[in-house]
Amino acid sequence: MKELNIEAKQENLEIVKAFVNEELEKISCPPEYLIQIDIAVEELFVNIAHYAYDNRIGMATVLIEVFSDPGRVEITLMDKGVPYDPLQHKDPDLSLDTLDRPIGGLGIFIVKESMDYVSYQYRDGKNILSIQKKLNDG
Repeated sequence: MKELNIEAKQENLEIVKAFVNEELEKISCPPEYLIQIDIAVEELFVNIAHYAYDNRIGMATVLIEVFSDPGRVEITLMDKGVPYDPLQHKDPDLSLDTLDRPIGGLGIFIVKESMDYVSYQYRDGKNILSIQKKLNDG
C-alpha cells in the first residue's frame, strides 16, 4: 500500500493525481479505467479541499492498494474535517433538463456509477471514503 499525506487544497490536485497514476501505470492499468479513476479521485479530493475544513486548510491522506486476485485497485481518501457522507446525497434526476436540475450531486453520482464499489465511514474522527475498480473482466 502506498500513502500520500498532503494539504487538502485544490492546488495539490495534480500531485494527488500523479501519485495515483504512478501506481496505476506500474500495473499497466487499462487507459479507460485510468480515466475513470482520475475523474473519481479528482471529484473526491476537490470535495475535501472545498468543504472538509470550513475554509481552513487541513490535511488529506490518499492510500492506494493493488490486489492481484482478483485484479482490482482500491483508493481511499481520508480527512479530519467536518463529518460528511457524500453517498447519502440523493442522485440527480437525469430526466430533468439541465437548467431544471438543482446544482450539485453530479460528481459523486459519476463516482458511484464508474467505480465497482464505493464506501464511506466516519471513524476515529476521520471521513474515510474508499473506491474500488476491477482491472479486468474476471
